[in-house]
Parts: sequence; C-alpha cells; structure tokens
Amino acid sequence: MAKIKVTLVKSLIGRKKDHIATANALGLKKIGACREHEGTPQILGMIKKVDYLLKVEEI
Repeated sequence: MAKIKVTLVKSLIGRKKDHIATANALGLKKIGACREHEGTPQILGMIKKVDYLLKVEEI
C-alpha cells in the first residue's frame, strides 16, 4: 500500500468534537504537524472526514 503524508493546515478550534478526535487519532494536534500513514481503507476514511483541515500528499 502507498504511504500518505498528512499535514494539519487549519486550526481545530471550533470544530465538531468528532472531527477533532479524528485529527487527533491521525496524530495531528497542532497546525503544521505532519504524520505518515499507510493507505489503508480506515486511514483513508479518516482523512476524507476531515479533508478540509488537511493537506495530503502521496509518498
């Protein structure tokens, strides 16, 4: 599976609680935080849920 680099580009302040929890589960707590994940269906679903907060790159 492909590796995906996810970066948080917008603030979590004022977002729905489940969106904040999803971003935290991806390992993104602060603006500018980057994490690499495998492209599993579970991770892709989490990314799709909060895609308006993220920048996603395929590695």
